[in-house]
Amino acid sequence: MRRVVVTGAGGISALGDSWEIIERGLRAGRNAVRYMTEWDRYSDLNTRLAAPCDAFHAPPEWTRKQMRSLGRVSQLAVRASQLALANARLDDHEFLRGGSVGVACGSCVGSTPDVADFARMLIDCDGSHVNANTYIRMMPHTAAANVSIFLGLTGRVIPTSSACTSGSQGIGFAFESIRGGAQDVMIAGGAEELSPTQAKAFDLLYAASRRNDDPKSAPRPYDRDRDGLVVGEGAAMLVLEEYEHARQRGATILAEIAGFATNSDGTHVTRPEERTMRAVMERALQSARVHADDIGYVNGHGTATAQGDVAETRATAAVFGPRIPISSQKSYLGHTLGACGALEAWFSIEMMNRGWFAPTINLENVDPDCAPLDYVRGDGRELRTDLVMSNNFAFGGVNTSLILRRVP
Repeated sequence: MRRVVVTGAGGISALGDSWEIIERGLRAGRNAVRYMTEWDRYSDLNTRLAAPCDAFHAPPEWTRKQMRSLGRVSQLAVRASQLALANARLDDHEFLRGGSVGVACGSCVGSTPDVADFARMLIDCDGSHVNANTYIRMMPHTAAANVSIFLGLTGRVIPTSSACTSGSQGIGFAFESIRGGAQDVMIAGGAEELSPTQAKAFDLLYAASRRNDDPKSAPRPYDRDRDGLVVGEGAAMLVLEEYEHARQRGATILAEIAGFATNSDGTHVTRPEERTMRAVMERALQSARVHADDIGYVNGHGTATAQGDVAETRATAAVFGPRIPISSQKSYLGHTLGACGALEAWFSIEMMNRGWFAPTINLENVDPDCAPLDYVRGDGRELRTDLVMSNNFAFGGVNTSLILRRVP
């Protein structure tokens, strides 16, 4: 099996679009959640909280022709890919188009304004307001397809539309493509655009925070007084490369993808299963050929829902015991859904390389139903480790676990 390394990373988040800016926000404990006055017109929507990327706009140099097929989710994915390639110093356009480079990228859905346009066609029996690009922006694999087309990639395209594991499955399937020899380079990750439909879905499940009068106090992963998640948006893409290929071109190696596993609960579409969460972590350890004691930090899924937090922490404790440090960046950015696995993998790499791990903010009193773990709080944690794990657990019972190794 070939080794797979990360040579570039880039992303868009509610805290910023570079690690330097994002890290400042994490160190300052800055919560990006705000009250969405834009949603006041939805009278039966109980939650009005979200973490949008208010500063993001499509770059002015993108042409009108390029923009036709790019809904917001694709704009986020394409821009994150550009940032990742620049970070990797991989701007050889002939190489990118030569078939050795592919993309694996996911989101929960396509752009919802375009979904709404087709819904109006079905309701009003009038399709005069839709066109071919409406479908391209709506289709579930719009992010992956648009990254490939925008950059001229001719390698494999792997769309991952698996809810909250879309980004981490994108990275994992890209890892497997390179490790198995199908590609030399993959651009991998996930993206999500903000929509009130997402908030409504969690509202109906009584899983969305209703702290509308105090936005900065939500979400509260692992906390006794949490009342649900907050939706967000963003994107992150990693450049994954075969190790010898990266060495030969003199690339800077940010980390190695040491292991990956994904499985399914096979029980319930929205209720997490502790047993299979534990199994996916154990299989990731086997994939990386490391022991639980070798892992120095776990980036938790940490949605701030009661069922999710309890099942996740109990599964984590079953694998690692109470000594493992764990935290969740959803406490800053909300739940970015299809983007979260990629954003959190990126953050895990950067934190591991710098030896500082962000705390979970708003975690004041650990829920006694959660397992005893070393919850990172306060000012974060100075910690030197060569191996970290990043976990995600999605609707549909989809679970992922990535193991990332620091490369000296």
